[in-house]
Amino acid sequence: MRICTWNINSVRIRLDQVMRLLSEHQPDILCLQEIKVANELFPENLGEELGYHHRLIHGQKAYHGVAILSRLPFVKAEPRYWCGKEDSRHAWASVKGADGKAVELHNFYVPAGGDVPDPEANDKFAHKLQFLAEMAEWFQERRKKSNRFVLMGDLNVAPFENDVWSHKQLLKVVSHTPVEVEALNKVYQSHDWVDAVRHFVPADEKLFSWWSYRARDWQESNRGRRLDHFWVTPALKDKLAGVEVLSDARSWQKPSDHAPVILDLDL
Repeated sequence: MRICTWNINSVRIRLDQVMRLLSEHQPDILCLQEIKVANELFPENLGEELGYHHRLIHGQKAYHGVAILSRLPFVKAEPRYWCGKEDSRHAWASVKGADGKAVELHNFYVPAGGDVPDPEANDKFAHKLQFLAEMAEWFQERRKKSNRFVLMGDLNVAPFENDVWSHKQLLKVVSHTPVEVEALNKVYQSHDWVDAVRHFVPADEKLFSWWSYRARDWQESNRGRRLDHFWVTPALKDKLAGVEVLSDARSWQKPSDHAPVILDLDL
């Protein structure tokens, strides 16, 4: 099973890039974040000609939004709201692997958190911390129902020193502050998750999935962060077959500022 996660930063602006990804890399399932479109305006036939007949769209006008496009039929699929807000940041679907067993896929777009890493002074940062706290509680409860989960998406936290271009300089910058890392770690511990990307790429190796549009030459400056993640539950750890950050996509025409990340499971 090949799964891809990608913060597309407006799906209607980047239809060609999505089709290129589907054609060249042929994931079984594509999870998109920041689709920035209401459900009824999502591109109707996106991926259909390549076999992506199953979809769950959880969008909203102009902001946020997640989507799951799949070649595999859904056993169950539904959106979910968090923090008492109707912003579309999580959709999940259950599919059957080649082994006949279900795998639950959770596609997340965690709030970015604004610019000031202080929940008292910044409502957006408070929202981010609340969102992560609710995720930890929810998965702690949900682990009683199933043990074959894949959590993916733009979690908007780069937790490790080598997930950012400069650990020292970004310690007070939103996405790498200790309070965010601690909050994400509580989510990580809620289901004894396995960081599938760092399972293959050593923690002492720099690895990024996002590069700001502000850099004139993103490759030369390489001031990136690893904000896009794949986690699996322990029951799937021995099924991990490979992972790749498609950094070349950052240089495609009209690119997203995020690169797609691909995970292969041997089921």
